[in-house]
Amino acid sequence: MLVKTEKVRQSAPAGDHKVICRNATVEDVEPLYLMIEEYAQSGIMLPRSRQALTRQIDQFVIAELDGKFIGCGSLFRLGADLVEVRSIGLRDEGKGKGVGSMILEKLTEEAKRQKIPKIMALTYAVDFFLRNGFTVVEKEIFPEKVWTDCVNCKKQHACDEIAVLKKLD
Repeated sequence: MLVKTEKVRQSAPAGDHKVICRNATVEDVEPLYLMIEEYAQSGIMLPRSRQALTRQIDQFVIAELDGKFIGCGSLFRLGADLVEVRSIGLRDEGKGKGVGSMILEKLTEEAKRQKIPKIMALTYAVDFFLRNGFTVVEKEIFPEKVWTDCVNCKKQHACDEIAVLKKLD
C-alpha cells in the first residue's frame, strides 16, 4: 500500500492541451473500474471490482486531459525491495502523447520516495517498458509475484506475459 503525503500533480503538454497526472481519489473509482474492465474483457488486465478499487485507491495515479480521465496506473508492493507496476491503461485520446510514460514516471518516483530499489511488471507492452528504462528478465526471479497473484491466475501454467525490471538509483 502506498503512503501518500501530498497530492502531487505533474503536467505535460499534449498538443494544445495539458495532461495532469495526479493521485487517485474515491471519485475516480468508476472511471478506473470501467477502464480496467474494458482491458480485462480483452484479456490484457486482471479484472478488479469497484470494492477492491475503493480499498486500493491510494495505489493508483490518474491522468487527465483537460479534466477528463484518460489513463491510470498503480503500484503494488511485493516485498521490502520490490514493487510492481499494475493496471497501466490509456483511453485512445491519451495514446501516442507520452501519457503512459508520464504515469510510469510518477509511479517510479513514488517507488524511489519509498526507497524501493526495484520495480517490475508483467506485460504485453514490452516496447513501452523498454523505452522507459526497463529490461526483460525471467519471471521466475519474482517468487513474490508468483505466490501472490500468479497462483490465482487462470494462465498460471501458460503465462504469455513478459517480465520486465528496472533497478532504481
